[in-house]
Amino acid sequence: MIRLTWVQPEDLVGHELRQAQEEGKDARAIQTRWLAAGGHLAPARAGASPTPPPPALRALAEELMAELSQLPALWAGVPQGGTGGHNATVPGADPAASTTLGLRHRLHAAWLGRAAGCLLGKPVEKLPLEGIRSLAKATGNWPLTTWFTEKGVPRELKEAYPWNKRSAPTSLAENIDGMPEDDDLNYPLLNLRLLQRHGRDFTTTDVAKLWLDELPAARTFTAERIAYRNLLNGIEPPHTATHHNPFREWIGALIRADVHGWTHPGAPTEAADSAQRDACLTHTDNGVYGAMFAAATIAEAAAGTGDVHHCLRTGLTVVPPDSRLAHAIRHGIQLAHRTTDFDQVADDLHAVYGHHHWVHVIPNAALLSAALTHADGDFTGSITRAVSGGWDTDSNGATAGSIAGLLAGHPDALPERWTSPLKNRLASSVPGFDGTGFDTLADLTTELAEPAELAQERPHP
Repeated sequence: MIRLTWVQPEDLVGHELRQAQEEGKDARAIQTRWLAAGGHLAPARAGASPTPPPPALRALAEELMAELSQLPALWAGVPQGGTGGHNATVPGADPAASTTLGLRHRLHAAWLGRAAGCLLGKPVEKLPLEGIRSLAKATGNWPLTTWFTEKGVPRELKEAYPWNKRSAPTSLAENIDGMPEDDDLNYPLLNLRLLQRHGRDFTTTDVAKLWLDELPAARTFTAERIAYRNLLNGIEPPHTATHHNPFREWIGALIRADVHGWTHPGAPTEAADSAQRDACLTHTDNGVYGAMFAAATIAEAAAGTGDVHHCLRTGLTVVPPDSRLAHAIRHGIQLAHRTTDFDQVADDLHAVYGHHHWVHVIPNAALLSAALTHADGDFTGSITRAVSGGWDTDSNGATAGSIAGLLAGHPDALPERWTSPLKNRLASSVPGFDGTGFDTLADLTTELAEPAELAQERPHP
């Protein structure tokens, strides 16, 4: 029997029980019934339990998922609503920074940065923090300064902390030959196609149709896979984000936000609105806020007029201030400001947020913000800190690289050890993009970008 990840009812129940607790729902009675019947809690890291359940247990799982969806929250959540933000600007900014050529250079650096940060994190994805540190220390690469390598790692250490089996053949230093396929790069490609096909007034339904046309189902994970399955079952947005979807506050929407920010330089509110329409296909509440935060931060960085701290503050303006995500981001930033050793920052974040699944948006957004703050805009420092903190290593490395690349301002400003192995070549299963160069992607993105002054004049749909 095929054990599919992220979709089987007997595995979704455990994740939904955890999500219910996050949302303040009282699911204790349902959990007791589930465990008494022989069910299990959510797998800690894998997307599927190893063995199929008896038919009666799977039927009970489907029944309990329906019951869990009807539970009321014990506290009033923050409404998903609009962004409620503003377009922050830097007084006295250089007008030349917003020229098309300057923007094109920044976007080229952002594409390269996203790829490099993602690639750095790929071989250690899913590994615990202790494992990441042990593997890097064994090769003299701690604190991280360059790619992970297998050369010099003792066999017993590799057995204790095996590399990500899908990624190691293409992402260790000795194996890199261009940028391999990854969902953290596929989604920006899809969003380029989205804007080319539907323009910036696209709807969530447009996103859904594009996915069905262009995105292979096996290239989706967690909330995206559930939403894709829901679409095939005839469920329409935004119900695709809520129907039997316990991953609705995980990181998937955040990793889709870059193009929304890149194409709204200096217009963070518009970028957040765009990211929200995308995110609502798959996520709710903090999952959506994560996408809005990333898009607004990236939009401000794309303007080329502020430092990383200003950009993060701007990103927070579009997030409900009392949301769990906003609290986590502020905590990560404050921790990074007052703590010299980033290992201690990571340890403290894991102590506070370690109860979350490693793909949840809250711990990852806190870590991402802490890494960017601690590195103070430095490119290498940003991606290495984001990856060294664990959790969703490739996704955090990718977003950190995107933002730090924008702040660097030019592809030549990025260290060659990060860009040369990419060979200006990206692998992808998104039709029409396999083998595309990052310079070409920068051109395509620049064509779709809208300066802030024009964005402010356009009527909202």
